[in-house]
Amino acid sequence: MDIIRIIFAILLPPLGVFLQVGIGMHFWLNILLTILGYIPGIVHAIWVIAKK
Repeated sequence: MDIIRIIFAILLPPLGVFLQVGIGMHFWLNILLTILGYIPGIVHAIWVIAKK
């Protein structure tokens, strides 16, 4: 299942975070990072997925 989340994290970072932790602080932080820059959003999403 983590492989699917990582694929979603690369294509649409907030979706990967949402699938891992739901709507919470990490989700909103990831939306902000994705708006500011696509790469920081991807890095954060993969970090959240790998952490749990």
